[in-house]
Amino acid sequence: MPGTDIPISYAQIQVIEYLLENEELHQNMKQIAMRLGITTSNFSKLVNKLEQKQLLEKFHTADNRKEVIIQVTEYGRRVYQEYSDYIYREHFSKMFEAAKDIPKECLPLIADMLGAPYKNANCKKKETPVLIPIHKD
Repeated sequence: MPGTDIPISYAQIQVIEYLLENEELHQNMKQIAMRLGITTSNFSKLVNKLEQKQLLEKFHTADNRKEVIIQVTEYGRRVYQEYSDYIYREHFSKMFEAAKDIPKECLPLIADMLGAPYKNANCKKKETPVLIPIHKD
């Protein structure tokens, strides 16, 4: 992956990005795989490779040793930051530089253009469901 000193795939970068964006959730591996839309098996392979590269660490919870929680290491944070800086420098900075001369009165039109693909999409934030235990009689 450009922007990093170590070999890392786009899928691996996506895992790190997801973990950094959602680290307060302390999700287990199965939950994260579901959120990313990949099988637990494939996700486990990605995590193992990232762990070998010292970009992730695995933990057990105190009350459930079968549950595995993964977190990005400090080294993983630095690698992700290098990648993000590279992407900004090589792609987005040029776009923002080109956009600085756009007249302010044109900004609403550009915002409409960029948002057009999402106008008919159901992009409402989903509410957390209230869970009620099922009692078997």
